[in-house]
Amino acid sequence: MDGERRPTLEAVARHAGVGRGTVSRVINGSERVSERTRAAVQSAIEELGYVPNRAARTLVTRRTDMVALVVSESEERLFAQPFFAGIVRGVAGVLAERGLQLLLATARTAADHERLGDYLVGGHVDGVLLVSLHADDPLPGRLTAAGIPFVLGGRPAHPGAGAVHYVDIDNVGGAGLAVRRLAGIGRRRIATVAGPADMPAGQDRLEGYLRALEEAGLEADPALVARADFSREGGTRAMRGLLEAAPDLDAVFAASDDMALAALRVLREAGRRVPEDVALVGYDDTDLAAGADPPLTTVHQPTERMGGEMARLLADRALARAVPEGVVLETRLVVRASG
Repeated sequence: MDGERRPTLEAVARHAGVGRGTVSRVINGSERVSERTRAAVQSAIEELGYVPNRAARTLVTRRTDMVALVVSESEERLFAQPFFAGIVRGVAGVLAERGLQLLLATARTAADHERLGDYLVGGHVDGVLLVSLHADDPLPGRLTAAGIPFVLGGRPAHPGAGAVHYVDIDNVGGAGLAVRRLAGIGRRRIATVAGPADMPAGQDRLEGYLRALEEAGLEADPALVARADFSREGGTRAMRGLLEAAPDLDAVFAASDDMALAALRVLREAGRRVPEDVALVGYDDTDLAAGADPPLTTVHQPTERMGGEMARLLADRALARAVPEGVVLETRLVVRASG
């Protein structure tokens, strides 16, 4: 055989002593092949160095072996926030085990979502993973209408709208851990820099804060609640607003480490010592939290595991395996010097 020519499907069939259709069934994972025949075909593929034509395979199987991970944030937020890095690592690891390719995409504006939606429903991917969804995100509806399987990172923003598969963090429980810690060390004016109202994670962490206050017998004061967008810029504005509205606050639970680090800076600029004057707890357990001055007490959420579970759920759905509708992962409190 000419060494410069790529071996063909027919060449593999001749080498293995089987028909062309049998080779095709082995390549496409069909179970209608005996183990002896499968071994002979796989041996021929290895000996000849045959590489399946992905485009031709897609036409036959209607599969692309491509999974899209869509982050509904700007590229700046994607690469600046450690949360997303953990998700990507977890997703990529599981997809590699399953022989699937990862397509990473961002979408923030309405035009971004429309363009990306057109691409996703155009037959270019086998499934989609959606992270950082806001309540008005149109992608779940478009994917459902097109029959493309998807998994959400976080519970659905609109529960009851039909069966939706998701992997979430116990955000209510995690926020409760933070507030119970602050109440347990004697703080009574516990403020929160909460997440966005249009994101389930923001809603749930605020709910956990309010529940824990009630359990501790503390009053929920609207002056002690400020909302932001999980970013440092948002956390800076929110913390300044809290100091103006409630100068007697003695503790802060920030719903992300980025917002907690911003709060730490604002408190220092205002002459408040952490933790002596104001105890502080974040949420994420990023590397930056451990390196802060003082090191940040924070809620650890297993983001890499979350990404892996999302990818596993989607891959199993594509194989028509029975999967749970939702998976919720536990959090834990990491106590350091700030609170």
